Amino acid sequence: MALAPSERNANSPYPEDSAQNCPRTLSLLSPEGVRVTSGEDAARVADIDDTALAELYAKMVVQRRIDAEGTALQRQGQLALWAPSKGQEAAQIGAAEAFRDEDFIFPTYRDHGVIHSRGVAASEVMRQWRGASHGGWDPHEKNMAPVQIIIGAQTLHAVGYAMGAAFDGQGGAAVAFLGDGATSQGDVNEAMVFAASFNAPVLFFLENNQFAISEPVTLQSRTPLVDRPRGFGIRAARVDGNDVLAVLSATRDALARIDAGEGPQFIEAVTYRRGAHTTADDPSRYRDTELESYWEKLDPIDRVEAHLRSRGVDVDAVLAEAGAEADGVAAELRAAVISMQEDDPELLFAHVYSEPHPRIAEQREEYLGYLAETGGSAA
Repeated sequence: MALAPSERNANSPYPEDSAQNCPRTLSLLSPEGVRVTSGEDAARVADIDDTALAELYAKMVVQRRIDAEGTALQRQGQLALWAPSKGQEAAQIGAAEAFRDEDFIFPTYRDHGVIHSRGVAASEVMRQWRGASHGGWDPHEKNMAPVQIIIGAQTLHAVGYAMGAAFDGQGGAAVAFLGDGATSQGDVNEAMVFAASFNAPVLFFLENNQFAISEPVTLQSRTPLVDRPRGFGIRAARVDGNDVLAVLSATRDALARIDAGEGPQFIEAVTYRRGAHTTADDPSRYRDTELESYWEKLDPIDRVEAHLRSRGVDVDAVLAEAGAEADGVAAELRAAVISMQEDDPELLFAHVYSEPHPRIAEQREEYLGYLAETGGSAA
């Protein structure tokens, strides 16, 4: 018999947890669609009524469609690579719903829902994946850094930004997204040291999708990842990452604590990457069908649909509208990719240093000379 949401707060449903070593995992919406409505965690999302929840449901549907289109474009040779996000919609949309305009986001390469929620155009989203640009969008306009490919490096960038914002009295928070594999990187640990030491207004948002490429999280950590930031003196919370309400509640709480001067915060959203690590990966080589079936039953979109139907909401109408929007976004992605032109190759050297640098000037001339000789273009 499935556990009630309140029971699952003390008894995690996730197979990587042992009975002796199971932290509290916040859950407000069960896989069966049962919603918790009492307690302070639920109170933080009391404003999310059926209409608002249907909007979150639609956003998750759109994210999944973006992901499917990205995969299709790569398979058709239009993109060099794509990092699927299927299964992580609640973690991304729930967190993004809590962000304010003044918050500055540092995403990973898998955070398609977060990026779309910040109003980034389809043509801007795909520029890096197409290899047509080294950025994609104006980070100052969107208050969001370009996608970081180096695992965990964005956490250092986020802490540095947060420290600078605090010194300037700017307000808001920096939010660094990261995956479970990134927690084993030195950059992430160094970022947490600096964040704790300088009481930086930064939120580390961990999407624990169970696998760092092909290795399970249990191989790199004998204890739950939520325990790691506590060793640096950073408050940490663990949530059901497939529960959009729990993620939204925890993120709102973390941002409120940052605003109150409580320093850096950490959220571990326990979710599952249902697709491949990237389109260059074959997950069937390291994951069995039993595990796939287990997580399929915990799908973040299905549980919201189950709850809305139990409330008498016309989900079919919501889904039809969301589907039309998703198809429109997918069409924009495809059109943008196919018609995309590469950036001026000189842009590669334009913003390396704030002032002219002789070595950069030399490299610029070498590269432009190479392009002239080969008739090529910037990668």
